[in-house]
Amino acid sequence: MVLFDPLADALSVIKNAENVGKTTCVIRPASKIIGNVLNVMKEGGYIESFEFVEDGKAGVYEVKLAGSINDCGAIKPRYSIGIDGFEKWEKEYLPAKNFGVLVLTTSLGVLSHNEAREKNVGGKLLAYVY
Repeated sequence: MVLFDPLADALSVIKNAENVGKTTCVIRPASKIIGNVLNVMKEGGYIESFEFVEDGKAGVYEVKLAGSINDCGAIKPRYSIGIDGFEKWEKEYLPAKNFGVLVLTTSLGVLSHNEAREKNVGGKLLAYVY
């Protein structure tokens, strides 16, 4: 099986598990970028916790769901976003102002758009969750 976008697949697993009412899900293969996005989701209260588990080749993430995700997904292509461009992309991917987060990769690491705005840094969009 070939994965073309592991982040999109991971977010689909989370979304599908939430939709059927599961409390946990397993994401494979694990990667740093997925771990960083999961960390932003945890800080935002969208998931309870996640843990890396060694599983032969790449390892997996076991995610404990909080039951608070309405929708999440990867953003393709990975648009560049400047410090002054957050509002445009919030309107595009989030249902309402101050509801949900955009996840982006910056020179300071993977951050939510709120953290990036506070730190006055832009980057590339990775995902959205609300």
